[in-house]
Amino acid sequence: GLHKSPYHGFSVEFAEHRAYGPGDEIRHLDWKLYGKTDRYYIKQYEEETNLRSYILLDVSKSMTFSSQTVSKLDYGSYLTAALTYLMLNQRDAVSLTIFDEKTRGHVPPRSTQGHLNSVLARLEQIKPGNDTRIAPTLHELADKIKKRGLVILISDLLDDPEEVLSGLKHFRHRKHEVIVFHLTDPRETDLNFSLRTRFRDLETGEEITTEPWQIRAAYKRVVEKFQSTYKKEMRKRNIDYVPIQTDQALDLALTHYLTKRRTIA
Repeated sequence: GLHKSPYHGFSVEFAEHRAYGPGDEIRHLDWKLYGKTDRYYIKQYEEETNLRSYILLDVSKSMTFSSQTVSKLDYGSYLTAALTYLMLNQRDAVSLTIFDEKTRGHVPPRSTQGHLNSVLARLEQIKPGNDTRIAPTLHELADKIKKRGLVILISDLLDDPEEVLSGLKHFRHRKHEVIVFHLTDPRETDLNFSLRTRFRDLETGEEITTEPWQIRAAYKRVVEKFQSTYKKEMRKRNIDYVPIQTDQALDLALTHYLTKRRTIA
């Protein structure tokens, strides 16, 4: 189950400059900058809670699948934006890492309101990547991130479960809290195709043509076992596993995040 962690207090650190104006305290004037520019600037500081949130967004080719209007990648991007907005409103610092088989982009953690624009700008630049290889990114970041916090993985998890779980376990070993939002498209889970269909693997290009009704029962058993493995193994490691389909409202994911946030405040 969920357990509380000792995240307390806040630190104050320099964030950015802004022009000096009426009512500003003189003690915050940056005299070195004045010497260079002959203009008065105030050093702005940000109050930063000890909780940092690290969002990891899978942008591999398999995430581009969509049987409706919204792909898994679109949904993951919307979820990332909404989570970032909520976190910044709570003065939590947020970082974003996008990856496929390796890290493709990173927005460092900040807690200023203007940071939302940085995250949104990066999301708008996303291009679908290559094959899915989740574990290397997880291990790389678990080694790099020194300040413990809340790690949020947004992915379709279409990779070797044992390797993915190994990477997530690495974060737990480093005392991070972890939430995994497992995104699926409804047709991926129920194989609801009525006619003879040609299926193509978005990452390998491999194709197969079949009558969906002939394999639907066996297919659904495989999918259920796949999800069940993740659910069971993550529970053992005190990792929150949240399966979400792309036809569901964002409310489910956001409510789960807020519940988790309260337990570690």
